[in-house]
Amino acid sequence: MAPRNAAQAYIRVGLETGVIAASPHGLVLMLFDGALCAVSDADVHLLHGRVADKGEAISRAISIINQGLRASLDQTQGGKIAGYLLELYDYMSRRLLFASLKNDRTALREVTQLLGELRSSWAAIGSTVNKTVVSAVASRREAA
Repeated sequence: MAPRNAAQAYIRVGLETGVIAASPHGLVLMLFDGALCAVSDADVHLLHGRVADKGEAISRAISIINQGLRASLDQTQGGKIAGYLLELYDYMSRRLLFASLKNDRTALREVTQLLGELRSSWAAIGSTVNKTVVSAVASRREAA
């Protein structure tokens, strides 16, 4: 097996293991990470003139946003925030399409910034939820 194929197989196994072990919150973080990675790849490919690779990376980012992040929203429970996120995900997808058509690195950076801010907020929510769950479990143990 070639070293590149071995490395890709190792990454795939690690990713699959991470997905199996992840909480729903962790899965959304993985989607943000995947989208950020795809946009970063697109930027590098654009910078080096690799048009086909840029297009594939942007398509991957759009798929993650539309089929992952957008699909994970619960509009009945999420209320207005879910609606705002749907609009934001739609906007990011359109900006990525624009970046692909016009070779616009500014649009890629804009989407990177938006995804990064959303990811940071989502991660902060997770740490708060985890602390609350740990505190609740500890309180129950002490009461028992």
